[in-house]
Amino acid sequence: MTTATKTIAVLPAASRDQSGKGISRSLRREGKIPGVLYSKGQEATRISLPLKEVAMEYAKGRFNSRLVELKFTDKTIKALPKDVQFNPVTDAIEHVDFIKVDAGATLRVQVPVKVVGQERSVGLKRGGVFNIVRHEIEFICSPEAIPTHIEVNIQAVDIGHSVHINDIEMPKGVTPAIKRNFTIVTIAGRGKAEEENPAAAAAATPAAGAAPAAGAAAPAAGAAAAKKEAPKKK
Repeated sequence: MTTATKTIAVLPAASRDQSGKGISRSLRREGKIPGVLYSKGQEATRISLPLKEVAMEYAKGRFNSRLVELKFTDKTIKALPKDVQFNPVTDAIEHVDFIKVDAGATLRVQVPVKVVGQERSVGLKRGGVFNIVRHEIEFICSPEAIPTHIEVNIQAVDIGHSVHINDIEMPKGVTPAIKRNFTIVTIAGRGKAEEENPAAAAAATPAAGAAPAAGAAAPAAGAAAAKKEAPKKK
């Protein structure tokens, strides 16, 4: 089961004519960051955005798979974040690239996987451990149908079984970019011998102190023999 996004982030934006390190430093002193808006078949547009608003939207997660409305003074443009650059020392956002989203466009987006049903999972109750093979899945969809996440329910999944993409019900207009029936989540169990007879390993282990006692008996026997054979003093 997946959930489609209903909200669009709104970011104030302004066009800029100049570029370069000096302009970037000047923008950052004003609490802004530079960016670029790419449009299909058109020249890229240099823009500036308020750092605070961009950082807040980024902190919400899924920044690169959520639609954004870039609100200029005379127009509003729907776009998808393409690339975010950070300061290597402070980790502050320093630059953002966007791709303009036209009406009727088809997008390829990475959507996070959300696992549910762990509390009642058949496999986990039997001692299994689940493994997320794909933390994100790439989908092809329209801008309005971008899923917030892909939900994988493992409640009925037993040890040795997996959940594949074909097991997930897709919303209308959303299709996986990979066509094969790939694995999303698996539940693995313990070793076969332990699973069939958990007490076997414990039974095969000698009792504590058994080996040292046997080892101590041999020297004692040897000492007794030596004493018996030793000649008596006259």
